[in-house]
Amino acid sequence: QVQLVESGGGLVQPGGSLRLSCVASGSIIRIYDMGWYRQSPGKQRELVAIISRLGYTNYADSVKGRFTVSRDNAKNMVFLQMNSLQPEDTAVYLCNADIQSYSGIIPSWGQGTQVTVSS
Repeated sequence: QVQLVESGGGLVQPGGSLRLSCVASGSIIRIYDMGWYRQSPGKQRELVAIISRLGYTNYADSVKGRFTVSRDNAKNMVFLQMNSLQPEDTAVYLCNADIQSYSGIIPSWGQGTQVTVSS
């Protein structure tokens, strides 16, 4: 069994920054892609950023140049540095990872952390 736990959300003014963290724990053999999604009320869940085990990244067009995803494979962690935040970035941010455990490769999700951008 594996678990993902996010942290770092909160309230920030437009133009501000936040850094989200996510740590995976449990019966982990290897973690493949890790990433961040977000969901706002009435909207579909959307991909924000994803990073492969080797560090290849992909971003949603709406966050390119403002957000940076990174990971620490030794600590089973993924991070999202968010700069120049705007009200439209307000959402619950969820961590996602493809985790190889003794049960196979399991797409896993965290519970989410709220990010609110408002003056």
